[in-house]
Amino acid sequence: MMSASGTMASVVLVHGAWADGSSWARVIEPLQSRGLRVLAAPIPLTSLSDDVAALERTLERTEGPVILAAHAYAGAAIAASTNERIRSLVFITALTPDEGETVGEVFYREKPHPEAPHLAPDKHGLLWMPDDRFAAAFCQNASPEQAALLAATQRPIALACIQEKAPRPAWRVRPSWYLVALEDRMINPATQQFLARRMGARTRSERIDHTPLVSAPGLVVEFILQAVTDLARHPNS
Repeated sequence: MMSASGTMASVVLVHGAWADGSSWARVIEPLQSRGLRVLAAPIPLTSLSDDVAALERTLERTEGPVILAAHAYAGAAIAASTNERIRSLVFITALTPDEGETVGEVFYREKPHPEAPHLAPDKHGLLWMPDDRFAAAFCQNASPEQAALLAATQRPIALACIQEKAPRPAWRVRPSWYLVALEDRMINPATQQFLARRMGARTRSERIDHTPLVSAPGLVVEFILQAVTDLARHPNS
């Protein structure tokens, strides 16, 4: 998809906690096959500010209009980006704190699901997903092989990520989409619905788990392409 200036639009995918860029593997190729430039931004999960800075370094590798898509915790990171080339934001079962809120405050807005694990930081201030709870809480609809791979490649998130207050979010001035996971066992679906309403996002609710980019990638691709199509129709929005 080209912008009015003839520059190809870029879709930048940002992973959440307990994951890395490979979690988007089943989404990347279908988007590329439609002529989009696709990048998976690596973020360190060390603080919200660090993650926003890392996202900006990835954006420096792109030209022209950008669509940002985030999973889970990364919703806070893409919303905090101030890059002027960002045209729209796509949130996949994501946390989207408003100005002055923390990720932790939003995450615990509703009672956790019974399958959600109890998380406690290790001596380095890092939160790991317990191996024996990973599949049941994080991706219950994924295949055993997919869940095992996700668990083996998980990356911890630092307490600083969920304790830092968010700046004024970009969703106040950018078109936004939100995919609600009605079977999410990590982020309460009621929280997701509240966040989507608050930002005025174009919302779709489906019976999917917390990690549909793995367990329902076709749906995620379709959802991101809605933002791509909207950009093509309204390149100067």
